[in-house]
Formats: sequence, structure tokens, C-alpha cells
Amino acid sequence: MSENWVDDGNVALFTDLYQLTMLQAYFHEGMADEAVFDLFVRRLGDRNYLLACGLDTILHYLETLRFSDEAVTYIESLNRFDAPFLEYLEEFRFTGSVFAMREGTPVFPDEPILEVVGPIGEAQFVETFLLNQITFQTNAATKASRVKQAAGERVVADFGMRRMQGADAAIRAARAFHIAGLDSTSNVLAGHFLGIPVTGTMAHSYIEAHDAELAAFRAFSSIYPETILVVDTYDTLQGVRKIVEMAKDSGEAFNVSGIRLDSGDLGQLARDSRRILDEAGLRDVMIFASGSLDEHEIATLIESGAPIDGFGVGTRMGTIADQPYLDSAYKLSSYAGQPRMKLSSAKLNLPGRKQVFRKVAGGEAAGDVIAVHGEEIEGKPLLEQVMDAGRRTAAGRRSLHEAREHARRSLDSLPLRFRGIQKAEPAYGVRLSKRLEHRLDETRWRLEVRR
Repeated sequence: MSENWVDDGNVALFTDLYQLTMLQAYFHEGMADEAVFDLFVRRLGDRNYLLACGLDTILHYLETLRFSDEAVTYIESLNRFDAPFLEYLEEFRFTGSVFAMREGTPVFPDEPILEVVGPIGEAQFVETFLLNQITFQTNAATKASRVKQAAGERVVADFGMRRMQGADAAIRAARAFHIAGLDSTSNVLAGHFLGIPVTGTMAHSYIEAHDAELAAFRAFSSIYPETILVVDTYDTLQGVRKIVEMAKDSGEAFNVSGIRLDSGDLGQLARDSRRILDEAGLRDVMIFASGSLDEHEIATLIESGAPIDGFGVGTRMGTIADQPYLDSAYKLSSYAGQPRMKLSSAKLNLPGRKQVFRKVAGGEAAGDVIAVHGEEIEGKPLLEQVMDAGRRTAAGRRSLHEAREHARRSLDSLPLRFRGIQKAEPAYGVRLSKRLEHRLDETRWRLEVRR
């Protein structure tokens, strides 16, 4: 087992201790009836929607979940677990079903992103990993979709891996960003694993390592035709003029495709750079901008008329700096055929199995209804079975390309005001069906009487 890396061999230990103590309690009490758990988000924060993501990761986890000999030995060393339970762990498998929204689907408060249906111990134990992955990847995809919405048709590249919280996050985020519509990533491992286009320019250190900026430009472009050169190592506009000088010296052999601005007043520098390049006849040389960008900075640059053709977005997107967490939850909604719920006023959840229907009018999403499972409501049902008896269904095997295309179509179907980066008022409409309202009231009454 790897000691410093989460992999298929040790991921069973990637859990909170209380998941194991509850699992042992269920085991000894003989509690193995079917349970339903919902994973959802209570509030959107500074967002108009969330973009569901992370399903592929959790389905792989559920299919391959095992306790290795080394994992069982470690759990035994905690002196909290007895021999019969440890023997049970050696044969532990997830045998349940999962119903989920497709990756790339816009979701809203209280709507199940997924439902896990299975023996209560199995369905409870997986909570930590599912929350960890769905929460982060959904949040990352949402942030990236806002960046892409702000950039419009301009190219956007993911430059964020060096400041993300760990290697796993950088891989998962690159995938989420691609689903959300980003064009490429600087993350080579993500490119290898996922087939995402990789991109990159050069670091300022390369320029600094040469005795002269122009010499560095010439050397790099001779090795990498149609490269993008970073021009702000010393004086940005002087760097642009050196590109012009190189073009004059090279004639038809000039092959630089763009320049990158990484600091300073990007809007003004882009305007000045464009003027210098155009006056030299270099109208085809694109301007690429990076450096502490997010959807708000990009929107401001575009609104100001800055002639920028593409953006590299790193830290603020990679760390989801403005909203680094979601108010996500994983709650029991049914056990042994009986609806269950939490009664805390600020943390109430909807009881029983559910379905979400999205009404479409004139080609646009026109509101959602959270309904009782099995109800027939106008609109498109969003939860589909992606796992049955611990194995993926066909719906659980969709490709990354399919997820990206679904996200594009789904976002295009949202009314324009919800796709914007400013908070829309009123919010997107989500209501409960009459049957679900009745179940909610009935379950609340039953639980209050039992107290």
C-alpha cells in the first residue's frame, strides 16, 4: 500500500473514523435494510447555479472499494473493533444502486445531485469520499463555467495546478474545468489521463536565464514554431517591440503566434501592445493574458474593450478563491421503507426517494420540481440510474466528451440572466410537488410525536 498517496489500494481508509464505528454498530445490531441517502447542496452562495461534477470518480470508487489486508490490520490496531467485524471488512463490497444527475447538469438548492440506495452500512460508509469528491468537483466546475461564460468565445486555459490544494485536486479540477468548457490545461498528467488538450508558454526564468530578452525570444521560437512568448519580464511594451524587431529580421520565417501579458494593467497594456503589433503589420499575432484573473476581472477587461484573444486562469479559479466550499450534505432520507429526515430548522432535509423534473419552455429551462420517486410531473426527469448492484449501468459510463457536450447544452438552455456572473434576482425557481410536501409534513409530524 502506498503510504503517501490515495489510491485504489488504500482509499477505504480515506474516511472519517465515525463511519467505521457506525458500520460496526450496524453490523452488530443486524441493521442491513435498504437505506436511501441524498447528496445535495443547501445554498448556492454567490452563484446562480451549480454544475454537477465528480460522478465518474465516485462510481469508480464504489466499484473498486475494498479493505486490503494492510487496511484491516491498521483498523485492528485502533483497538475499537472486534474480530467478527474485521472479518466482515475483509469481504466488504458496495452492492447498492446510485441514481444521479448527469455530469454537467445545472443543479439548485435541495435537489439531489445523487441518491445512494443500498444496505444502510454500505450507503453510510461511503459518505466521506462522496462528499469530498462531488463537493469539490462540482464547485470547481461551477467556477470554471463562470470564467468561461465571462470570456465568451475567447480561449481559456487552466493554469491553476501549482496553487491547488494537492495533486488529486489538480487532476480532478482539470477534468471538471474541461466539462465546464475550458479549452485546455497546463496539467500534463491530466492531459495524459483524460485526453484534455495541454497548453503552455514559458516562464519568466527562461528569459532571465539568457543574456538578452531578444536572444531568448529567438532561441525559444526557433525550437517551438508558432509559440506564444511572454513579454513582461522587464518592460512589457519594450518586449513587444522586440517581437516586432524579430519579425522584421525573420521575414517570412517569423512564426510567433502570440504574446502573453502576465502583469500590470492588462487592459491598457493589451491596447498598447495591439497598436504596436498592428502598426508593424502583425495583426495575426494574438494577445494572451494571465495573472490573478477570475470571471470578474475577465468581464471587466472585455467590457473595457481590451483586445485580448485568450486567457490563462490560475490561482483564483484553481482554489475557487471567492467561494472555496459548498454547503453540501449527505443525509439519510429513508430506511427500511420508512421516510426519514433531520428536523433541525437550518439543516432540514427532504424525506424519501425523489426525482427532479426540469420544465422547458421555448427552449429554455423554466423551473424545477422536486417530486416523490415514481411521480409523473411535466418536464424532463434529471435523476437516472448510473449504478445497479454495485456495477455501473450504461448511463454511468458516459465519456468526458459526452459530459462536456451535455454541460454546454444544459448551460445554453438556462435563461441568460442565470448564466451571468452577477447574482440573479429572483433566483431560479425550484418547488416541491404536492406529494412531496405532504410526505414532508407527515414525516415531520411522525418524528415530532416520537420524540
